[in-house]
Amino acid sequence: MTLLIQVCDELENLMVEGGNIVDHHYCDFFPEHWFDHVVLLQTDISVLYDRFIKRGYSDQKLASNTECEMFQVLLEEAKENYPEDIVVILRSNSQEDITKNVEKLTSWISNWRPVL
Repeated sequence: MTLLIQVCDELENLMVEGGNIVDHHYCDFFPEHWFDHVVLLQTDISVLYDRFIKRGYSDQKLASNTECEMFQVLLEEAKENYPEDIVVILRSNSQEDITKNVEKLTSWISNWRPVL
């Protein structure tokens, strides 16, 4: 836990300025005030499973990651740690979904303005 506190302490000055993107799989230790949006990319289990197989994941990693998505662990963590109105779910099943997600995220970034 000490390492996580050090990471947050190190990032605090950058995060206070705003306009940052944090890519991480766990959200229970980042302060709520850092974020305007918490984005979760979700993929249907069958699509996700096929992606993991193509990546050569071990059976253990395949099972762990699939179960995590099946039980919506990251979504539940996000909802427990951040206001529900900033938690955004984006589908990521196809190339079309991914393209739309990139467009949406790019738009948010382009339109982001600091709260004064």
